[in-house]
Amino acid sequence: MLNIKVKSLIAAAALALPFSAPAHADLSDILSEGVIKIAVPESFAPFGSLGVEGEHVGYDVDVAKLLAENLGVELEIVPVVSKQRIPFLETERVDLVISSLGANPERAKSIWFSAAYAPFYSGVFASDDTMISSAADLSGLTIGVTGGNLEDLELSKIAPEDAKIVRFGDDAATLSAYTSGQIDVLVTGNTAAAQLTVDHPEISIATKIILKESPAFIGVKKGDFDLLQWVNVFILHKKLGGELDVISQEWFGQPLPPLPTF
Repeated sequence: MLNIKVKSLIAAAALALPFSAPAHADLSDILSEGVIKIAVPESFAPFGSLGVEGEHVGYDVDVAKLLAENLGVELEIVPVVSKQRIPFLETERVDLVISSLGANPERAKSIWFSAAYAPFYSGVFASDDTMISSAADLSGLTIGVTGGNLEDLELSKIAPEDAKIVRFGDDAATLSAYTSGQIDVLVTGNTAAAQLTVDHPEISIATKIILKESPAFIGVKKGDFDLLQWVNVFILHKKLGGELDVISQEWFGQPLPPLPTF
């Protein structure tokens, strides 16, 4: 009798839990059901975050919307943090991950990657009228960077001896130094520079040198070959047609750079 009661309680508890239908097995299922579930960043502007009206906005969100539109299906956005991206794909909670996802050999053991669809890099930034096209042009300039991070390491490899490098304690201080005119050159990630243009539209800032590239790729569940092929054609079509460039201009304030493919 006790076992029967326990089983009844477990069954009732299971029914009380919120149910989320699994993502689709492949491209044909997505098309037949008319819905695609796509993971986007929960809070990683300008790739994805909550807008002023509570809606999800950003580069990745716009790409997800464009992808669903081209498939001719409804989009179901699933906001995720970084550690959820691959598990959500592996457990079929989403069909695709469009969430500033970098590709590396370790991740490739678990999921498939599309061609790159978004730029993600560390770079040297300065005003439009500051003439910098190579490391030698940094000579004599005051350069701000967050001390000890990736950008600092890369900058130290190329900076001329007479460049004045000012190392700040955190990213906020580094960005503030640029907006206040304390430094001539800003060394940071492209997303931070893009957000700077949103927060301070009066500030002139442009990419001068790319120090290290780590572009973003769309994650696809292993085995979904037809979906991967379609996504790659979509990315190629939108690069050639200029749609991704328009989205890049809106969210990063710069043209879409050349992106790698497989």
